Amino acid sequence: MWDKQRHRRLRLLIKNLNKSRKKQAKKIDILCNDFIAAQRDFIKSLKMISFMANFYESIIGITDLNSLLYAAVKLIKEENDDANVTFFLRQLDNFEMYMFESEQPITLEKQHLENCFNAELMDNICKSNKVCTLDDMFAMGLQGNLIGLNKISGVTIPLCLHGSSLGFILIYRPSENQLTAEEISNVSAITCGLSRAIQCCQATLHSVD
Repeated sequence: MWDKQRHRRLRLLIKNLNKSRKKQAKKIDILCNDFIAAQRDFIKSLKMISFMANFYESIIGITDLNSLLYAAVKLIKEENDDANVTFFLRQLDNFEMYMFESEQPITLEKQHLENCFNAELMDNICKSNKVCTLDDMFAMGLQGNLIGLNKISGVTIPLCLHGSSLGFILIYRPSENQLTAEEISNVSAITCGLSRAIQCCQATLHSVD
């Protein structure tokens, strides 16, 4: 009788011990996952800070608008493999487009997605003041070859200063190499300083005129 009770208590003790071990293992897994996630976020933050620092260092002292935008395009392309980068800047009653393959702007015919942008779409993108996906752009009036556009991964990123839109950046590349949230966030992080630099260059240009 005594042996049966002792065995019962022993089994109960072992059962409770196993439960406790499982709970402890789950807590350790959660802590490890949280630590890994925090480390991953920290590394992403470091990469963003490094990109921002390199970007701002590269554009310091540039007062010519074409030179500024060319430098910006070059740095953004280095950060986003195989991407096309185009600037759409607001003018008094229209938009001016800047595309580069070298230090000189190139013609519209050499690009594809830019051909689908009309004044209404560009104005709607500026008014939205947010990162716009291709789906957003279609809702705003983007028109073009759907088969061709389905092969593209693209976004627009606003250029804004003191609540006023200066235009936006169009970034796109083949859909098999989708733009990632991290890449978009990195470019978005430099738009504030870049918008200030664009405004300064535009002011210098107008003062010369």
